Amino acid sequence: MGGHNPFLKSQGTPKPTKPYTITFLPGGTRIEVDPTKVPYSRDGLPGSILEIALAHGVEIDHACGGVCACSTCHVIVKEGYETIPAASEDEEDQLDNARGLKPTSRLACQAVPNGARDVVVEIPSWNRNLVSE
Repeated sequence: MGGHNPFLKSQGTPKPTKPYTITFLPGGTRIEVDPTKVPYSRDGLPGSILEIALAHGVEIDHACGGVCACSTCHVIVKEGYETIPAASEDEEDQLDNARGLKPTSRLACQAVPNGARDVVVEIPSWNRNLVSE
């Protein structure tokens, strides 16, 4: 099960209306996202930072499968924070368990940019899954 936790209230997230760019730090991986071609998968909400990252080979740890049941996909939004709807109470509860919180911390599985402007995301070093099997 990924993307949706049946025990949490679903908050509708608006889908982007125009292409935008997401840059993942460190490493400066730049991913241009066309909202009509976002590969909707099973990891996180449709169009979430987690889903986009994984679809483009950017690894973000997500122990719960992207259903807002842990804090392993904690990221820091450096630019474009205002383009992401406010965190739900469930997301805030999970963020309380994350280390290194900043005012612009979000769970990548729940953060869905609306495409109003480009987004820059820092993946903390402890949240990068560097295991290659």
